[in-house]
Amino acid sequence: MPKFQGTDFYQIDDLLSDEERLIRQTVREFVDDEVVPVIRDNYRDGTFPTQLIAKIGKLGLLGSNLQGYGCAGLNNVAYGLINQELERGDSGLRSFASVQGSLVMYPIHQFGSEEQKQKWLPKLASGEAVGCFALTEPDSGSNPGIMRTRAEKTKNGWLLNGSKMWITNGSLADVAVIWAKTEDGIRGFLVEKGTEGFTSKAVHGKLSLRASDTAELFFGNCLIPEENLLPETIGLKNALMCLTQARFGIAWGVIGAAMACYEEALEYAKGRIQFAGKPIAAHQLVQEKFVYMLSEITKAQLLALQLGRLKDKGTKQIHVQISLAKRNNVYHALEIARLARQVLGANGISDDYQAMRHMCNLETVITYEGTHDIHTLIVGEYITGHSAFV
Repeated sequence: MPKFQGTDFYQIDDLLSDEERLIRQTVREFVDDEVVPVIRDNYRDGTFPTQLIAKIGKLGLLGSNLQGYGCAGLNNVAYGLINQELERGDSGLRSFASVQGSLVMYPIHQFGSEEQKQKWLPKLASGEAVGCFALTEPDSGSNPGIMRTRAEKTKNGWLLNGSKMWITNGSLADVAVIWAKTEDGIRGFLVEKGTEGFTSKAVHGKLSLRASDTAELFFGNCLIPEENLLPETIGLKNALMCLTQARFGIAWGVIGAAMACYEEALEYAKGRIQFAGKPIAAHQLVQEKFVYMLSEITKAQLLALQLGRLKDKGTKQIHVQISLAKRNNVYHALEIARLARQVLGANGISDDYQAMRHMCNLETVITYEGTHDIHTLIVGEYITGHSAFV
């Protein structure tokens, strides 16, 4: 397979710094050399390519926009480009890195004690340790405030009971960031692998994100020591701050999946000869599909780049701007994957091609970290001043 050159109709490369381009190229080559050759088999088998974790860590891709504690300290545009290239390989790979960095390392970095930071962040950054983030439950998804998991204060620490569902990295995790209700509101806890009463069960039968580890977590009278409470977490807002970080990476990541689908379908259409000895790329309806794909990729790239610059600058409404980008970019990436599959015809349902794998993955991505409709309501509330959630 030829090396990926990228999709850049508006010369967006010129808007990147030399460092940002170098980081993007490094991850692009890693995906071409290490991910593309194996990911089809992982998707078939329903397994995550664990052999890549140490390599991802060595490249500095985990928690790369965090400062200190073994983290790379990159800007948010570079972090976005990392996610873009990882998701070009597979959404499962980007999900792993996104959870590790934005949902595990970020809350420890932001809300943890110095002892927690020293203990966990270097190991998580290197890939020596894996983490997961557990907010969603079987009966609480878009409304995490109704969670049933409880943590009761005792003289020896905290007694944790409940369960969590659809947890990425859940079976692999050495440490889980668990959100539970307490007398003082929702708090975050670090639950370590091997804690008595803590078990995980892999989710099987997935038709999407098959190359991602997904699990259900159970907590039965787990005694959590006081030092494992994230001390600066008080209320649901802290968990939502973590989700904002992850959504930012998603808004970038899906561009990679869209580019992979577009470039593959375009190459196919140029060589697929059907009517009157012409390639199908010469037909109007096929060209219309490609113009739509390229238009939406280009708009998503520009949106993500400006979002990254705003995040680096620091803006008061960044969480809403991230919601708009997640909503827009995932929706159009999914449409691009569907159109690419159509261009490929019957061949498009074979895993010899990427489009349907990306399409299935993106059906999950449009759902997790806030559904399309939830982000519509977040942005709608901001621009109108009226909440439509209830």
